[in-house]
Amino acid sequence: MNVLVINAGSSSLKYQLIDMSSETVMAKGNCERIGTDGAFIGFKTEDGQKIERKTPMHNHTEAFEAVKNVLIDPEYGAIKELSEVAAIGHRIVQGGAYYDKSVLIDDVVLEKIRELSPLAPLHNPAHIQGIEACTKVFGEKIPQVAVFDTAFHQTMPEKAYMYAVPYEYYEKYGVRKYGFHGTSHRYVSEKMAELMGKPKEELKIITCHIGNGSSITAIDGGKVIDTTMGLTPLGGFMMGTRSGSLDPSVVTFVAEKENLSIDDVNTILNKKSGLLGVSGVSSDDRDVTKAEEEGNARAKLAHDMLYYQIAQYIGSYYVAMGGCDAIVFTAGLGENQPILREKVCDYLKCLGVELDKEFNNKARLGVTGTLSSASSKIRVELIATDEEMVIARDTKAIVEAL
Repeated sequence: MNVLVINAGSSSLKYQLIDMSSETVMAKGNCERIGTDGAFIGFKTEDGQKIERKTPMHNHTEAFEAVKNVLIDPEYGAIKELSEVAAIGHRIVQGGAYYDKSVLIDDVVLEKIRELSPLAPLHNPAHIQGIEACTKVFGEKIPQVAVFDTAFHQTMPEKAYMYAVPYEYYEKYGVRKYGFHGTSHRYVSEKMAELMGKPKEELKIITCHIGNGSSITAIDGGKVIDTTMGLTPLGGFMMGTRSGSLDPSVVTFVAEKENLSIDDVNTILNKKSGLLGVSGVSSDDRDVTKAEEEGNARAKLAHDMLYYQIAQYIGSYYVAMGGCDAIVFTAGLGENQPILREKVCDYLKCLGVELDKEFNNKARLGVTGTLSSASSKIRVELIATDEEMVIARDTKAIVEAL
């Protein structure tokens, strides 16, 4: 079975075609700047060559047409005809409390995704566009599956997901913690159990998905008991441009002083804070690292804050679970920034964490493995995440059960 995995954004569309008989990626690429004159599709050929084609894409339907044309391209295509695609799996950011697992998309599911758009205004509307455009291009007969970022976190107890605001806001508007990056946390936690040779039900694992957007999750017995992101991906610790959680009075105080609107505040907290806001340099950690190496004090402060906050959450989840068997680092920074892992683990020495610093320094750009020393009380692992494979596996299982 060949499964097409789709991640649709407001002006972008990422795709992978995966042969599920061997779980190998047959084709992958992305459409960028959809709706602008500069729209293009980029993809990799079988021999690893990267190709970009300027392609008019005024909407997601035209983007799917571009993907279709690349997949069956006489020279570069991975398949000869579209019928070789058996099913399509979509990444959906917000499934709310409705979905604790992946589901086959029908009119009811589509309407629920639409209903939840206020909780993910930048994402869910784009996902709907992707699903509807997919139907137009591939036809109504091809099964489509929704895989929710929030689903894995639905095992959280009330004490973890509720906020201490008037309960009526939960009843009226669904104000609560939902968590995100669930597909990634699920993949690496299950991979960690596999590497340890133990059932996930017997393990306490803390997974750290650290990239431009970041979250940490406590997983006890295969079930999430808490996670850092909240109602939106803004919660938790500081990220590339996001502030993370803070004293709510900061918002009202600064808004009054600067005469800011709600939209202004939203922009500041989501797009002008985090590493960018503190360092004043960039949201890209590579730029902040370079600035720190050149003696930029604010760049160093930004990193010191980040390492401290990550360690704080790991420590709090150790307490929440009553121990920890393994800590996993994954995603862009988690996989490729040895100094981040080292600084965080230095804070965790009090928990018995000991890092193999020699291997940690080598572990980047596709190098994965055990970061902790043999004498460490908690195993620390670097695992490359693969959200697309989780989406493809869920899609295959659901479609085969029809």
